[in-house]
Amino acid sequence: MKKKRGILQKISSLFGAVSFVLAIASTIWLYLRVESVGANNPISASLMASAFFFVCVGIILTIIGRADLPDLKLD
Repeated sequence: MKKKRGILQKISSLFGAVSFVLAIASTIWLYLRVESVGANNPISASLMASAFFFVCVGIILTIIGRADLPDLKLD
């Protein structure tokens, strides 16, 4: 029996997907930036950190969105 997910879990899944899209966008921007100024530039380093952050947040939010949480409502 599959439990119904709450609204906050659905929102968490949505933001997890958005986070993965932002990670891809920052990686593409990093690739274009490294070609012009190099990897030792502080902006390139911050783009690397942003990509890592968005991937980690995406993983965590996706796991929260898919979790099978118990129903704690009182009858």
